[in-house]
Amino acid sequence: MEITAAARVGIVGAGGIAPLHVAGWLALGAEVGILRRTGAEELAGRYGIRVVDELDALIDGCEIVDIVSPTRTHLDIARRAFIAGRHVVCEKPLAVTASEAERMLQAAADAGVRLFPAHVVRYFEGYRRLQERIDSIGALLELTFRRTVAAPASAWFYAQDAGGGLIRDLMIHDLDQALWLAGPVVEVSATQDPPAVDGIVEPPVSAHVTLTHANGAISHVRADWFEPGTPFRSTAEVTGAIGSLRFDTADLGVVREGYLPPASETDPYGAQLADFLDAVRTGGDARVTPEDGVAAVALVDAAYASLAAGRPVML
Repeated sequence: MEITAAARVGIVGAGGIAPLHVAGWLALGAEVGILRRTGAEELAGRYGIRVVDELDALIDGCEIVDIVSPTRTHLDIARRAFIAGRHVVCEKPLAVTASEAERMLQAAADAGVRLFPAHVVRYFEGYRRLQERIDSIGALLELTFRRTVAAPASAWFYAQDAGGGLIRDLMIHDLDQALWLAGPVVEVSATQDPPAVDGIVEPPVSAHVTLTHANGAISHVRADWFEPGTPFRSTAEVTGAIGSLRFDTADLGVVREGYLPPASETDPYGAQLADFLDAVRTGGDARVTPEDGVAAVALVDAAYASLAAGRPVML
């Protein structure tokens, strides 16, 4: 589907991440509608966008469907959008399992439309600079990532077996970074404290995943859901044979709303949407491909398999 000058976008989901997507699309001159859900009316009033009662009507009236709803709903919504010939932006993770993510990728290909996984950390300037300079430090040896936030408010995030979970929802950002910086993974080992009980995670909770990359590099990835009021912080340190690189959001100063860097930095949410829109219009690749989204979910699957087995998992 060709995109009009003012792209018509339909957003599904009205939770904490939705305002950043709405603002990003409006900054690009898009016409935005949002599916009627809890919180949609408030967003419509704040941003001057329309509310649409039914999903089919939202899809019919747009060119791009932007899915920011709970993870377990992604596959069904995306399929309906693809059948209608609509392009899709989908918040991370693409799906609950890599198998579902593969089916989403294939459905987009069969329909001849584009699928864009919204792995926004690739658009944070500090992480982008790490990736651009990665060759300057020689053969990669060790990568260390940590991401700490206040535990989310919505209960679905804690249903580890139904689309939520600390590794699936939060750590996936840095699992994707490890893939972006160091390439494919051959072994995954995971721990979580405390473990889920009957599939439910209780914060405060931390998880640690060790990745062995095909090139021999090792990535240590930690994520934390802590008490309300915990300041957002993410760090990355990459060590190579002849040097190292480091990024820490604490060095940037105050972090707004737990999601955005200071105003001196480019808005990463707007940057990722602009990249996707340009890719659709030019036929080129965006910085994040559907295959990248599937690969990140595959690492999540392996991490949970390692937790269940109590041992490393080979890929």
